[in-house]
Amino acid sequence: MKYIFIINGRADKATQYKEFYDQLKDFPHNFDIYTTMGEGDATRYVRLYCDLHPDEEACFVACGGNGIINGVASGLVGYATSSEQAAKLASNKTMAILYFGGATEDFIVNFPGRNFRSVKDMLAGTVTPIDIIQVNDSYCLNVLNLGFNSKVASRANELVAKGKSAHEAYTRGVINAILTSRYNRIKILVDGKRIAPGPMVLCTVANGRRVGGEFNCSPNSKVDDGLMDVCYFRAMSLLRLLMLIPLYRSGQHVGSKPGKNRVLYRQAREVKIISKDLIDMYIDGEQLPGANFDITILPKALPLRLPKLAE
Repeated sequence: MKYIFIINGRADKATQYKEFYDQLKDFPHNFDIYTTMGEGDATRYVRLYCDLHPDEEACFVACGGNGIINGVASGLVGYATSSEQAAKLASNKTMAILYFGGATEDFIVNFPGRNFRSVKDMLAGTVTPIDIIQVNDSYCLNVLNLGFNSKVASRANELVAKGKSAHEAYTRGVINAILTSRYNRIKILVDGKRIAPGPMVLCTVANGRRVGGEFNCSPNSKVDDGLMDVCYFRAMSLLRLLMLIPLYRSGQHVGSKPGKNRVLYRQAREVKIISKDLIDMYIDGEQLPGANFDITILPKALPLRLPKLAE
């Protein structure tokens, strides 16, 4: 087995990897370290490596936050475009995660009791196939969102880039979205049927449970059940929205009294999003502009090496 550690090459991330390099001093296996050179580079590198070494047993270790994690996962799943490649992927290519840095820990909270900062625990773990969402030609490992949530993410990303904490950035992003993004005219079809007529506040399509570091948008999601969880907020009064936001943060919005007839929840295998205007979707925190999105779940398409459970 060869391990390929993929780290973020951004200059401001360098200090976050001291702990990582310290743990590699006694690493007992053959390994390489690849430092990304820009946006999308992790995905391109993983696909190229798989093309050049189809028979090699390798584990790609995403070292960083949500962006690197998504990039490595997208590279692996995007490589397996044929049944032959998919079989190769299942037999000799896997992914692991070492979480160092990043604004939020949204994806790894789906696996409680596991230490994603330990190389030793990663080596002692086991491979578990999990689902991944395909969005047109892109992939989503955790949560994609649009409408109100996209406005929140856009503003939060701006503030995080300026040095604000994730908590402060998302709180201020929510305030901004309340003022500017409560009526979004976007058509959403869930397994072929429109979820609701009229304008909406927000919609999330989730494989995981949490977004934005603290919003438990889909508390019942499971990453290996072969289904996406769709949460849709119909347009509503400002007062009702203000009552729902704390419940949305704690994961109690579905079935709540303030959410009656306004918060809709579905599970799906296919979702289609149609907009007359260009809109921004956020996939695992990264912006994807467009007007039409075809979204499908790929069951157990990603072989993920999970760290051993804590004793």
